[in-house]
Amino acid sequence: MTAATDSTLFSHVDQDAFAGPPRDADAVLEGLDPEQREVATALRGPVCVLAGAGTGKTRAITHRIAYGVRAGILPPASVLAVTFTSRAAGEMRGRLRQLGAGGVQARTFHSAALRQLQFFWPRAVGGELPGLLERKVQLVAEAAARCRLRLDRSELRDLTGEIEWSKVTQTVPEDYPAVVAKAGRIPPRDPAETARVFGLYEQLKRERSAIDFEDVLLLTVGVLQDRPDIAETVRAQYQHFVVDEYQDVSPLQQRLLELWVGDRDSLCVVGDASQTIYSFTGATPDHLLDFRARHPDATLVKLVRDYRSTPQVVHLANGLLSQAAGRAAEHRLELISQREAGPEPAYTEYADEPSEAEGTAKRIRALIDSGVPASGIAVLYRINAQSEIYEQALVDAGVPYQLRGAERFFERPEVREAGVALRSAARFGGNDSLLDGAVGLPSQVRAVLSGKGWTDEPPAGSGAVRDRWESLMALVRLAESLSAGRSAAGGDEPTLSDFVAELDERANAQHAPTVEGVTLASLHSAKGLEWDAVFLVGLTDGMMPITHAKSDAQIEEERRLLYVGVTRARFHLNLSWALSRSPGGRGGRRPSRFLNGLRPGSTASGTGTAGGRGGIERGGAAGSRGRKRRGPVRCRVCGRSLTDPGEMKLMRCEGCPSDLDEQLYERLRDWRSERAKQLGQPAYCVFTDKTLMAIAETVPGDDGALACISGVGARKLERFGADVLALCAGEELGSTAEPVDGGTSRQAADEAEEVPPAPSSEADPEGFSETAEK
Repeated sequence: MTAATDSTLFSHVDQDAFAGPPRDADAVLEGLDPEQREVATALRGPVCVLAGAGTGKTRAITHRIAYGVRAGILPPASVLAVTFTSRAAGEMRGRLRQLGAGGVQARTFHSAALRQLQFFWPRAVGGELPGLLERKVQLVAEAAARCRLRLDRSELRDLTGEIEWSKVTQTVPEDYPAVVAKAGRIPPRDPAETARVFGLYEQLKRERSAIDFEDVLLLTVGVLQDRPDIAETVRAQYQHFVVDEYQDVSPLQQRLLELWVGDRDSLCVVGDASQTIYSFTGATPDHLLDFRARHPDATLVKLVRDYRSTPQVVHLANGLLSQAAGRAAEHRLELISQREAGPEPAYTEYADEPSEAEGTAKRIRALIDSGVPASGIAVLYRINAQSEIYEQALVDAGVPYQLRGAERFFERPEVREAGVALRSAARFGGNDSLLDGAVGLPSQVRAVLSGKGWTDEPPAGSGAVRDRWESLMALVRLAESLSAGRSAAGGDEPTLSDFVAELDERANAQHAPTVEGVTLASLHSAKGLEWDAVFLVGLTDGMMPITHAKSDAQIEEERRLLYVGVTRARFHLNLSWALSRSPGGRGGRRPSRFLNGLRPGSTASGTGTAGGRGGIERGGAAGSRGRKRRGPVRCRVCGRSLTDPGEMKLMRCEGCPSDLDEQLYERLRDWRSERAKQLGQPAYCVFTDKTLMAIAETVPGDDGALACISGVGARKLERFGADVLALCAGEELGSTAEPVDGGTSRQAADEAEEVPPAPSSEADPEGFSETAEK
């Protein structure tokens, strides 16, 4: 593939970012559809934008800000645009600069709050702001140990998540048990126990003069509430607010927003209740859905023209939500595709998971051979543990891939080295022999990177050498796009110094250029992204919806998560599932209930909530929460009905042949013995021998398969499931007290290590405002 061809693979967003600014305010509105234009020109009073997936919400709100700035209605330094990830904030800043509104602030809630806290702390409290604790899970582990609790990795992760949820819902440790009960939340462990660890965790932070991400918001709220003079200073600086992804706002973030806005009404919020997938972190769509109740005079605009996906993909997305129930479903948006017709979504059933991974890799290979770039393809799954088998299948098929959520692009050694070399060449280019004969930015970048191992042709095969080449190739493509964008806008050819400045800006925003490889990502981490082809894999009941989703609300959030996955696809959409974990296994799995009535040959269940919608299985009369009646348990070998409890647990007759994995059974027994000692309980209180035998015979590969085994209830699944599945996968268990980075909040995942440095009087004379982006 030639360099010229590679440049065409760069996304339209990156190309737009390098085009010239509109000539005037009216030109900002060109190219907007009627509803987007209405958003852009609604500059007075509160505005609520309900924007479906792929409808151009970021385009609408950035053009709204730019139109207001260019028309002289919104002073750029008075506008604060807030979103949830540093990448999204960086993209918004780039678009605003290109539209001629570069002085506008676009930040995450946390980074905006941290700047204010750093600036006002000496005045409000005195002294220096305590240090930011980037990995709270280590301190949670220490607090748990002091409470005489020995927790494994999954238990520690769950406990950390509960502490984060408590803080964003403004719940103090002593109130946690009562608040959990009132909210109907199903905690991962005893609430009183969690409250004790939570309280000690807070004590340890105070002793070590440290704060965590949630404290940044809590302390900022406290300062603004207790110091009206400081609140007025902030409000005098920021007078106009735009909040993206408003359906993901937590109660704490909503309180901070209210303190920023004060009694004014210059507020524009944008969101989609059907994309609420982070409620486990405290996010709620209620603030979005109640916006007009709080602001009766608000302008309401609905964006439903889908510019991303084909009519076939949009039809499936609409059908998925048509079976939904609950408040978010009542406000769902019916999308209307604006694209030409494409292929129908493909549904594929496989005998086992290796076959599913191999089949997926073959289809991806065929797409790449047909001209679809690898960077335009994604494999999306419910949990990260599903990625390994697809990594291997792609390697076997000779397909490059990248794991979303793995090492950040700008932290890769080869990218750091390239940055140093490019910076040096920009400073001393005239004396650098590498640049002799190199004309134009792309040629100069290729010349510099050739000294770091980059070549015109990619290396054969995969692995570290290919990964390094792909990283450097991404920088070459970025240079080509920057040059092409300037040329299209009639500007001068960018210099190496311009390119280095672009890299610095992107590194600060974690806005990585395109890497040529198939993306492997969880459904949660895919939010906000899109690809030409999407493969949704592992769509079985027990994985989608996942086993621990019990309540109606949790089931509906799982449906919305699948909806998010479907709407990531522009053209090709493939949905698949496997009937068993391993070859030759009992094919007892079922396709996800969410596909009932949508995939060929299936019908809607008609047993959901809200008048039979939603595909949620419930027994008894309408509204009954009684236990669902079960049919007879049959031997999985001979088919005879079983009545003996021991046989029912094994799901086979005692006399029928057993496919017990003896080595696994012994490992499970050793593990059970160790856990029983730790808990101070008899071994059978962990699992009985029959349950261990059933596990060793079926070798479950996920939570859903493990939960189907008699004797593995919800609590034991949560408590021991991770260890059991690891043993079934042949993994060695580490120390149960080993601390891991298990924070579950969206901010912990997206903003860790992306917090801006403390402001200095020289770099930022206006302190917290930072009126001009560097």
